[in-house]
Amino acid sequence: MARLVGRRVLFAVPVLFCVTFGVFAIAAASPFDPVKAYAGTAGLTASQENLDQLRANLGADDPFTVRWWDWLTSAVTGDLGDSSSLRQPVAEVIAERIGWSTLLCAVAFTLAVLGGTVLGVLAARRRGGLFDRAITFVCYTLEAAPPFWLGLLAVWLFALKLDALPAGGLTDTASEVATAGQVTHHLILPAAVLAVSQLPWFVLYVRQGVGDAMDEDPVRGARARGLSERTVLFGHALRSGLLPVLTLVGSRVPELITGALLIETVFSWPGIASATVEAATSVDFPLLAALTVLATVAVLAGNLLSDLLYGLADPRVGFDG
Repeated sequence: MARLVGRRVLFAVPVLFCVTFGVFAIAAASPFDPVKAYAGTAGLTASQENLDQLRANLGADDPFTVRWWDWLTSAVTGDLGDSSSLRQPVAEVIAERIGWSTLLCAVAFTLAVLGGTVLGVLAARRRGGLFDRAITFVCYTLEAAPPFWLGLLAVWLFALKLDALPAGGLTDTASEVATAGQVTHHLILPAAVLAVSQLPWFVLYVRQGVGDAMDEDPVRGARARGLSERTVLFGHALRSGLLPVLTLVGSRVPELITGALLIETVFSWPGIASATVEAATSVDFPLLAALTVLATVAVLAGNLLSDLLYGLADPRVGFDG
């Protein structure tokens, strides 16, 4: 296990190296002017001399390779630079928002895994039955539904029509302090929508895995020994059928991050989505690079977690990946 982790960490270094280089290259090719974005409305009346000075202060005229190398060497020492769009250190921008994004993703992912496992097992128990056909139809339908559309539909139904849950934000309008109760109340809708957007994949994987396991010799042997259907299903078929799902954990991380950004935007959740949009539209090189690195690390960590879980669940696989 230690060797696997070590190899993945070494592999992550050149990946992050290339990713940050690509971010600065794409941002440099963008039609957005970082100086005008930084100046805002004041740039409309500013003199050319002031704009040139601002451009020199921001290093906007430097080649993107120079800006990238300066940022990279500073980031290695822990200095992620200053956000030109949000007017504060990048480290502070991330620290203020990453906790809320992590909370949203963790709750939604947990709901998706648990709900997908239960529904998948129930569907696999009677493959071809009414429940199986119904849940499969719903899953394929949800796979085609964009997360932001599901979010807007949830706002319309639960916030506007039923007035059961808040439409967005972190706290009530009149409250200045985020209490645990208010955060939980405001978290229900975005977390549920994000979970629903991830749910179909887990349901279908569990259904397929458990359904195939039901036809394997060990499960048939368990039935032949007179074990109860519950023991056969949860003690034998489920354990074998969940192995493919472990690989799905890591592969769903990019989709989870993308969905979280859309859901945060729809529900005005104070995560990293607003910072990401601001960094992209304002060509905020330091913030954009830091957020991209953060997303890349999350994807690599998710893939590593999948391999570790699979190796622990099936000793035959080991940790040679």
